[in-house]
Amino acid sequence: MLAWRVNRKNTVSQDKPLIMLGLPKGSLEEATLNLFAKAGFRISKSSRSYKPSIDDSELGGRFVRAQEMSRYVDHGFFDCGLTGYDWIVENNSDVVEVCDLIYSRASNVQSRWVLVVPEDSPIKGVKDLEGKRIATELVGVTKAFLEKNGVKAEVEFSWGATEVKVPDLVDAIVDLTETGSSLKANKLRIVDTLLVTNTKFIANKKAWEDPKKRQKIESLAMLLQAALNAESKVGFKFNLPKAKLDEVLKTLPALRNPTVSQLSNADWLALETILDTKAVRDLIPTLKGFGAEGIIEYPLKKVVY
Repeated sequence: MLAWRVNRKNTVSQDKPLIMLGLPKGSLEEATLNLFAKAGFRISKSSRSYKPSIDDSELGGRFVRAQEMSRYVDHGFFDCGLTGYDWIVENNSDVVEVCDLIYSRASNVQSRWVLVVPEDSPIKGVKDLEGKRIATELVGVTKAFLEKNGVKAEVEFSWGATEVKVPDLVDAIVDLTETGSSLKANKLRIVDTLLVTNTKFIANKKAWEDPKKRQKIESLAMLLQAALNAESKVGFKFNLPKAKLDEVLKTLPALRNPTVSQLSNADWLALETILDTKAVRDLIPTLKGFGAEGIIEYPLKKVVY
């Protein structure tokens, strides 16, 4: 029995993945799994497990809260991971910021940590916080902001539902927002912005110095960025009378670098390019006006620049 245990342990050691990947659990979890799926990686887990199954033998991983991710990457438990820039700053983590991945559970825009008060609050600026009480999850950043502005105020950690704490429990809050619409709906007013943040792909410094690990991490970053790039783009191709080419290129700057191919009919060309999704709705009628035919719009999975 003892020999079996030793052999089994050795087998596990030999099968150790090249990269330990930290995946954010919580609000970013579903959006992150969808992003990896678009990048070509199938990640699955049971509802009670923090250990995912990844269809890449070089990748192992765990789910942890984004708030803790940078510390685990810094300390070397993970070779790389995904977390917000805000938590890198909050934890004062010494990690490699491999690339930006601007996405969240709701949108693909950057978020802001903002100082917020009730609409009718007399607080108009940071100086008015002297002697006041502030609730936030981002305690370290908030304290640094106050110190920078020469203001002494009490900052308490908020476990959630921060918006409901003003004005009865605290004088102000520092909360995360994308558009500010939720704050306005709750009759709250933004006084100042402390930090602009988005998701980042980060790496442990020691892992980054390892050529094999760095190559794998850079490949992951490229594929994740390519998947994000494709979300707002479409492939677009059409046939055009050759006599109209110069006119189309001058009128439509977005098409100044398309792929142009000669069709079997010497009077016609085929053009293909990549466009912003929103541009297509105005482009198709315009092209029809130039005599274009066979117009095709198609989805993209990855766009690598």
